Amino acid sequence: QVQLVESGGGLVQAGGSLRLSCAVSGRTFSRYAMGWFRQAPGKEREFVAAISWSGGSTYYADSMKGRFTISRDNAKNTVYLQMASLKPEDTAVYYCAAGWPNYSSRSNDYDYWGQGTQVTVSS
Repeated sequence: QVQLVESGGGLVQAGGSLRLSCAVSGRTFSRYAMGWFRQAPGKEREFVAAISWSGGSTYYADSMKGRFTISRDNAKNTVYLQMASLKPEDTAVYYCAAGWPNYSSRSNDYDYWGQGTQVTVSS
């Protein structure tokens, strides 16, 4: 069993930055590819970013490229999402997810999910 706990969400003004963290416990963290997804009210969950088990490969949704950075620290069992130049349309609940073996933009490829952390960007 794998448990994921997100943190770091909050209220930020447009143009600001936030760093989300996802602490993972349970089975060997370094075996899993990790992803971030988000879901805004009334909308479907959408892919944000993903990272390979080693951290050597990353993948972003087009609208996040250049603004968001995903990273991981396998020694700390933690994956991060650094968000910059935030926009009101980035407001959503952000979820981290763990999957094996390859990173993916598809939510169905992930086996474990956190409870989410709210990010609100004011205009």
